[in-house]
Amino acid sequence: MEYLLFLFIGIIGNVIGTLVGGGGLITLPTMMLMGVPVHSAIGANKVSNMVSAFSSFYTIYKRKELAWSEMRPVLLVSLIGGTLGGLFASFMSSQALTLIAIILLGFALMMSFMGGADFGDKELFMMNRKNGSILLGVGFYDGMFGPGSSTLALYTYAHEKISYIKAVGLSRVGVFAMCSGAAITYIATGKIEWPLTLILMVGSTIGAQIGIVLARKVNANQVKLLLRIVTIVLIVQLVYDFIQQL
Repeated sequence: MEYLLFLFIGIIGNVIGTLVGGGGLITLPTMMLMGVPVHSAIGANKVSNMVSAFSSFYTIYKRKELAWSEMRPVLLVSLIGGTLGGLFASFMSSQALTLIAIILLGFALMMSFMGGADFGDKELFMMNRKNGSILLGVGFYDGMFGPGSSTLALYTYAHEKISYIKAVGLSRVGVFAMCSGAAITYIATGKIEWPLTLILMVGSTIGAQIGIVLARKVNANQVKLLLRIVTIVLIVQLVYDFIQQL
């Protein structure tokens, strides 16, 4: 019964995570409520996200909706940002990290109402100093803390006016890169509970593929609404966590 629940939360978390980010809001709290140690829960989440993210962006890449020339710089800046963020996290308190997350997500939500954060139909994503710096910052934030990093990346791609399906693919490329370093660390230090992780990995991969199918069916207004809802839920959860830490 426990494994069935892990399978289910993996599916649901990654359907939402693939569409608009924020899937960790479902998987992590549920695992910890069930008594999974925090490091094992985070490790399982990182490993399953790495595998499911690869499966989703590879599916989009196979259909020629994403080019290697677009993926390569995103992989690089996400990996560098995630690694630096992980190293920097040890110098900051969890309270400070939570406050940074609230400010970043609040700013992203505000910008979505001010216009500009609408997906378009640009055929190719070109990394430049501005969006590259932002994505490096998103990777840094993910390595440092994490909740909402995919959502922040999607806002960035929306401002670049690329198609939603391409934005989903690129955000999953980023998740794969950011989770890879952390997953390897958790595996190397023996923090992984493999039966739990493998079940969550299967559910996450199924959820990611369902998310890709749904991503092709939703329209721009539905995506914008979903992004805002998930962003608000993330902010509420983080404000609650911040108050608990006072």
